[in-house]
Amino acid sequence: MVTETMDGTMAWDDVLAAYDPVMGLEVHVELGTATKMFCGCATEFGAEPNTQTCPVCLGLPGALPVVNEKGVESAIRIGLALNCEIADWCRFARKNYFYPDMPKNFQTSQYDEPIAFNGHLDVELSDGTTYRVEIERAHMEEDTGKSLHVGGATGRIHGATHSLVDYNRAGIPLIEIVTKPMTGAGERAPEIAKAYVATLRDLLKALDVSDVKMEQGSMRCDVNLSLMAKGAEKFGTRSETKNVNSLRSVERAVRYEMCRHGAVLASGGTVVQETRHWHEDTGITTSGREKSDAEDYRYFPEPDLVPIAPSRAWVEELRATLPEPPAQRRKRLQSAYGYSDLEMRDVLNAGLLDLIEETVAAGATPAGARKWWSGEIARRANAAGEDVPSYAVGLGVTPASVVELESLVTGGRLNDAMARQVWDGVLDGEGSPTAVADARGLELVQDTGQLEAAVDKVIAANPDVADKVREGKVQAAGALIGQVMKELKGQGDAAAARALIMSKLGQG
Repeated sequence: MVTETMDGTMAWDDVLAAYDPVMGLEVHVELGTATKMFCGCATEFGAEPNTQTCPVCLGLPGALPVVNEKGVESAIRIGLALNCEIADWCRFARKNYFYPDMPKNFQTSQYDEPIAFNGHLDVELSDGTTYRVEIERAHMEEDTGKSLHVGGATGRIHGATHSLVDYNRAGIPLIEIVTKPMTGAGERAPEIAKAYVATLRDLLKALDVSDVKMEQGSMRCDVNLSLMAKGAEKFGTRSETKNVNSLRSVERAVRYEMCRHGAVLASGGTVVQETRHWHEDTGITTSGREKSDAEDYRYFPEPDLVPIAPSRAWVEELRATLPEPPAQRRKRLQSAYGYSDLEMRDVLNAGLLDLIEETVAAGATPAGARKWWSGEIARRANAAGEDVPSYAVGLGVTPASVVELESLVTGGRLNDAMARQVWDGVLDGEGSPTAVADARGLELVQDTGQLEAAVDKVIAANPDVADKVREGKVQAAGALIGQVMKELKGQGDAAAARALIMSKLGQG
């Protein structure tokens, strides 16, 4: 019996029992060049609308484009890092379609002659197994502008009263990385999609070709998904969920679309080949527009740009600049930090490795960095539907915050319980760790006389427990230490209290 859920999707187990997913991911990466792909306009994020434009990126008559050399260099380095072949000769094409955020009414892209092709990226999953994602191509193109739909309830064109267009983004260099269809993933398809995008993001960041800020759109993922019945050989009809902008959402979008497709097919319906909009708040997709295949677009060679023919010497020169592969880096850092496999897995699943590496480099211990980033802040970030790094940026919490907090503990001002209170205050926006500790009056009792008086009082009040310690049952001292900490309102040094108790009861 097939179970249909309240939102019209098929139950996950039923999907897996009846169908095999086929998945393809298209990742668009804005390159971190100072200027656009074909003109000298700035690329800085957040500028006033339509202030970073010129006749070239606006497609005005008589304006001629010139290729950004740094953009080509970045494309080659990305291709090499993805184990791709680099073309001896390639060229740009005009991809013709009309949309208001395309001022030229075509996008300068690459069609049948990409700069990089036939690659792969090995992705490590949560249980340590590896899945190889085959890369079909990585090609150069330019980004489009941004449309802002005003007056509707959803921010989309449906129901809007009017639209505004910002062309600042038009012409920013893009690399589109397209996978070959991924089969055989089964129930792990959502996890593989998330792990692939995460690994790709790590690689691109290490290459220093993009800031890969998914929340700002400089790295965006389109999820192509279809289902085929068990035993079938022909792929099903695919949907394309556009512009998924977080690792968590990539995973959720794949799972949702598998369940949605399953419900459509099980009911005897037909999956529509279309684009879909991902809704972060509800975790569902909604219909966009019917989607054509690539061959249905009108392409022809770009007449204003010369072909690109990177010399083999230049390609090899760029190959020598490649950074440490992400998987190798992970193993190196795990060994250096002394993390167990389970600890490292948790760090990776939470997307914390870069943050922890920065924190250790700033002066924290590996154990401390993992402890503070994977605790309360991770819980809050998860509740907010964000990853920890993005959430931390929003709070203004930095690696230096963790280093400062840890120094308050190692310096003897705070114990662990106090440090947790301070960290809560930092996350609540009360200031730096030192400022929070000062404001809350948190500091270990340093007065040995006060500590000794508390110990004497507790021993006198608990003679039976004290006798057990005198008899060598040292574990009984824990109860006395707890009473001392209570007496000092949590501001005593537990280790010092224990040493003093053991000394007074003849066990020192």
